[in-house]
Amino acid sequence: MPTNIDTLCINTIRTLSMDAVQKANSGHPGTAMALAPVAYTLWRDVLNYDPANPLWPNRDRFVLSIGHASMLLYSLIYLAGIRDVRPGGVSNDRPALTLEDIEQFRQLDSLTPGHPEYHHTAGVETTTGPLGQGCGNSVGMAIAEKWLAERYNRPGFTLFDHHVYTLCGDGDNMEGVSSEAASIAGHLKLGNLTWIYDSNHISIEGSTRIAFTESVHKRFEAYGWHVLELKDANDTGDMRRLLAEAKAETSRPTLIIVHSIIGWGAPHLAGTAEAHGSPLGVEEVRETKKFYGWPEDRNFYVPEGVPEHFQAGIATRGAAASRAWDELFRAYRAKYPDEAAQLDHIFAGTLPEGWDSDIPVFDADAKGVASRASSGKVLNEIAKNYPWMIGGSADLSPSTKTHLTFDGAGDFQPPQWGGTYGGRNLHFGVREHAMGSISNGLALYGIRAYCSGFLIFSDYMKPPIRLSSLMKLPVTYIFTHDSIGVGEDGPTHQPIEQLAQLRATPGVTVLRPADANEVAEAWRTLVQIRDRPSVLALSRQNLPTICRKTYAPATGLAKGAYVLADAQGRPDVILMATGSEVGLIVKAAEKLKADGIKVRLVSMPSWDLFEAQPKAYRDSVLPPDVTARVAVEQAAQLGWDRYTGLVGETIVMHGFGASAPAGQLEVKFGFTVDAVVAAARRQAGKPA
Repeated sequence: MPTNIDTLCINTIRTLSMDAVQKANSGHPGTAMALAPVAYTLWRDVLNYDPANPLWPNRDRFVLSIGHASMLLYSLIYLAGIRDVRPGGVSNDRPALTLEDIEQFRQLDSLTPGHPEYHHTAGVETTTGPLGQGCGNSVGMAIAEKWLAERYNRPGFTLFDHHVYTLCGDGDNMEGVSSEAASIAGHLKLGNLTWIYDSNHISIEGSTRIAFTESVHKRFEAYGWHVLELKDANDTGDMRRLLAEAKAETSRPTLIIVHSIIGWGAPHLAGTAEAHGSPLGVEEVRETKKFYGWPEDRNFYVPEGVPEHFQAGIATRGAAASRAWDELFRAYRAKYPDEAAQLDHIFAGTLPEGWDSDIPVFDADAKGVASRASSGKVLNEIAKNYPWMIGGSADLSPSTKTHLTFDGAGDFQPPQWGGTYGGRNLHFGVREHAMGSISNGLALYGIRAYCSGFLIFSDYMKPPIRLSSLMKLPVTYIFTHDSIGVGEDGPTHQPIEQLAQLRATPGVTVLRPADANEVAEAWRTLVQIRDRPSVLALSRQNLPTICRKTYAPATGLAKGAYVLADAQGRPDVILMATGSEVGLIVKAAEKLKADGIKVRLVSMPSWDLFEAQPKAYRDSVLPPDVTARVAVEQAAQLGWDRYTGLVGETIVMHGFGASAPAGQLEVKFGFTVDAVVAAARRQAGKPA
C-alpha cells in the first residue's frame, strides 16, 4: 500500500471506479482512473464547497461534462461526505452516497445512475451525459454568477464571487455545442469559468487521430480564452499551480489542457479505446490494483484515514466559508432587506409579489396582432416586475420580440462591449444549441431564464430542451414563425413536424395561443410552472383578437383546451384548432351556423395541460358521444387522432410547405373557410 495519504486518496477514487464498473458489468472506468489526481486536487485543495451545506449559494460549481465518467463524481461525493440535501432544501439526514450506494452503480433505483442526474443525487449540479451539454451549462452558470454579483453585491458585502469548474473531454470538444458555448464565453470575458480538458486522445473508435487533429489550444486562444497545459495528469503540484493561475485570471475564461492516459495503471488496456466504455475485466482489475500497490482481492476498499483526509481539505475550508457567508448575508439582510428578499425568492424558486399585476388585456380587433408581438408586450410587463427574469435570442430579438425595453433592463455584456454584467438582455448570437444549454445553466441558479428563436430552429435545441425537462427546470422557450404563415421564406423555414416533436417530449408544456389574450394567459400560466420547461409557439402574421364578450374568456387556456363557443343543445360537429387556425374555425363556424348546423368551437392551445385535467372536464369539452369532429392545424397530423377519433377529420400539413405569400399557401394547402366548412358538413352528415 502507498504510504503517501494523497496517493491513497487518489487510488481510492480509481479503485472504487474500477470496482463499481466491474460489478455493474457496465460503465466507463478509464477516464476516472486517468483524472483521479486532477479531480482530487481540485476538490480536496481548491474547491470552495461545504459538504454539510451543499446548496450554499456562493459555493463553487463543479460540472462533469464528461458524464460517462460518473463514477469519478460519485467517488468524490462519497469521500467528501456530502450530505443528502436536494434542490429545494429537502434534507434526508444521511450522506448523499454511501459505499453501498456506490456498489449499486447503474442499478435500478440506485442513487448512482449511469450518468449524473440533477435532483437525483445530492452533489450533482447538473445532469450530464450528452457530450457538450455540461460545457454549455457551465457557461450559463458563469453568466449567472456574474449577473448575481453585479446585481446584488454591495460595498463590504461580496455575496457572490465563486468560480465554475468543468471537466470536459475530447468528445465534448468535438461537439458543436461546446464550441458555441466557448465562443460566447470568450466574448463575454467570463473570468469566473475554468474548463479542465482531459486530452487523452482516445474515443470509442480508437485514437482521436482518425477524426480530431486540430489544435484545441490555438482554437481556444482564438476564442479569447486563457490556455494552460498540464503535461502529466498525475502531477498534482503543477495542477494546483495551474488552478491558482486560472483563478487569478479574472478577465477571460481559462482552459487547462490535461494530458492524461486513459485507464492509467491498467497493464494491458491503459491508453486504449477498450479502457473507455467497458469494464476492464476481473484479471485486469487485479493486475491494476497490484500496480497501484492495492490489495488485489479487496473490492470497494476505502483505507482508514482516506475520507478524513479528503474532508480535512474540502469540508474544513467549505464549512468556514459557508459560515462566513451566512453571517455576511444576515448583515446584508439588515441593511438591504429588499435585495435580500429577492435573493430569498431566487434561492427558493418562488415568484415575487405583483409579478402579474401589469399583464395587459387586449381589446377585440379584427385586424389583430401577431402573437409574437403581443407576447413581447406581455413579456416586458411581466419582466419589469420580475427582476431576475432574464433572457434573449439567437440573434433574432427584432423578430421574436423578446428584447426587454423598460428602463434599467440593459444588455448583459462586459464593459468593453458597452454593457454591464447586470444587464437582462442576453445576446446569444447565432448559437441556438448553446443558447438552450446556457439557459439551463442560468435556471440551475434560480434565475428565470427564457430564450427565443424561430420554431424551425428548435431542431437545433432538442438536447437542451430535453435536459430542461429531465432536470425539471422552468426555462421558457419562445419560438416564433410557427407555421407556413412564415410565407416567402419557404419550406426551409416553415415548421411542420416541430410541434409534434415538442409535444412528444415528456415533461414539456407546449402552448400555441390563438390570439393576444390567449398569449397573456399563456404567460400567466407558464410563469407559475416551477417544475418543467415551457414552449410558446407564436405567429409571424397578425391574428384577430377575439371578442371575449361574444366568445369564452381566454382564461380557459390554463386548462389546455376550452369551449370557445357552443351551440344550443347537442352539437352536430366539433371544430378544434390551435394558434392561428382558431381564427379560421371561428369564420367557418359563422357560415355553418347560418346554414343551421350546430357547431362547438374548441381552442386547444396546450395538449399536455388538457391531458392533466380530470376526465370529467375533458369529456365536457370533447363529449365522447359527439364523434363528428374536425381538427385544424398548420402542422403535422401526428397526435390529432387522439382528439378526432377514427372517424373524425383533420386539416393539417402532410408534407413540407412552399415559398409564396402566406395567403396563397393557405389556399394551396387547404386552410380555407370553404375547406373547413366542407369537412364539417361531411362530419355532421349534411354535405352541401
